[in-house]
This record gives sequence, C-alpha cells and structure tokens, in this order.
Amino acid sequence: MQVIPVLDLLDAHAVRAVRGQRASYRPIQSMLCAGSEPLAVARALLAVTGASVLYVADLAAILGQGDHAPQLAALLDTLGDSNPGVEIWLDAGYTDFASMHAQFERIDTLSQPLHTRHATLVPVFGTETLRDPEALREAAAAGFSPLLSLDHRAGALLADPAAESDTSWWPPRVIVMTLDHVGTYQGPDLGTLAAVRARAGERRLIGAGGIRHAADLSAAANSGAAAWLVASALHDRQLEPVYIARP
Repeated sequence: MQVIPVLDLLDAHAVRAVRGQRASYRPIQSMLCAGSEPLAVARALLAVTGASVLYVADLAAILGQGDHAPQLAALLDTLGDSNPGVEIWLDAGYTDFASMHAQFERIDTLSQPLHTRHATLVPVFGTETLRDPEALREAAAAGFSPLLSLDHRAGALLADPAAESDTSWWPPRVIVMTLDHVGTYQGPDLGTLAAVRARAGERRLIGAGGIRHAADLSAAANSGAAAWLVASALHDRQLEPVYIARP
C-alpha cells in the first residue's frame, strides 16, 4: 500500500492538522526538518516516503480566505527538479469546475510554462465544499484526472444528500476522508472505508486520517485501501522508512 504524505497550508505555513478544526491549526513542528516553510516541508515528506505523490490541502481556499497560489507555483516549479514526475493532489475547496479552473489558471500565471515542469497538478474535489457533482466529469473531460474526496465527520458524509445516494459520478480514484481522525492517533477509520468499498466497485480507494504506526498501515492495506494519506506519524517519526511502502 502506498503512503501519500500530506501538506496542509495556512497563512503561508505548513501547519499541523487536528480533527479538521482549522481555526486551531498551528505551524508544523516536525522531526523531519526545521521550520514550517512549505517547500522545505514538502521536500522532507517526499524524501522520507519516497512517494511520487504529495497531497496538499490549501486551507485558506477551503475556508474562503484566499489561496496559496504563490506557494503552490513554487512547489510545481521546484519539487520536480528533485522528484521528476511528482504529482501534487490539490484540495482547495472547489465548489464546481469553474472555481477549480480559475485557481489552476492563477497558479499557471505564477509558475513555469507547462512544457518545462516536472511536476503535475491534479485537482481533488471534496464533498465538504463541492456543490456541483458534474464538476468531476468536466475536469476529466478537460484532461485533469480528478479525484473525489468523500469527507466525513462524526460518522456522516459532508455532502448534499442527493450526491450520497448516487455513485455514478464518482471518478476512478476516491479518497475516504475522516476529518475526526486527522492528526489524532486514533487509528484509521476502517469501518467507513469498508462502507465505501461496498459501493465503489473497481474504483481505487485512498484512506485518510488516523495512522499511528506500521500495524495501522498493514490493517489499512488488508482492508482494501490502495493508499493512505499520512502526515502526523511522518512528522513525529512514528513510521520508520522500512515500513513505508513505495509506490
């Protein structure tokens, strides 16, 4: 199972996420690197995992407080130099395809031309903010290979009820996000993953939240997850490199 490191951005810093309570997030204190400068933290996360994917949550955009287009452009321009082919999965509170496309265009104006980049930006549409499920199909038609994040809190999916009853609009890759477990060391929410897996068909499922140690990774892999988003256990060195599965 692939470990996908997570970078949460707020106020131009990498921050530590806990339970999705974003107002209380503070700049990261990591055993992997000094400081909370996003590029340094991103490099450290990719180095310790050997991953070719970095999940980035632009919390300012999710909260409707602007975005981190300059920092994201720097990640696109720089990470590819040391990690050619790296993908940045970006969750930025998109409500529809237009909001996603507008942010991607802002980032494009600040970064190198597309043909010179070694990193790729991939949109993540989270149900917490998504208002138009058709956005996934529009993004796919435009060549963006989007992901859907099924955002859960207190056992409930944060979404329009109509979106929950129909899975036909789900893309091939789906993130099962349990915000209550993020940064808490509660263990992965395998119950929610199992419920989604029963409806997901052949889709690739990526879990998120709660990983504490190698045994949790094994349990998540055995539950059918193809990958898991991890942050705190990496920063706190609770996962030794030998236990981190390479993509």
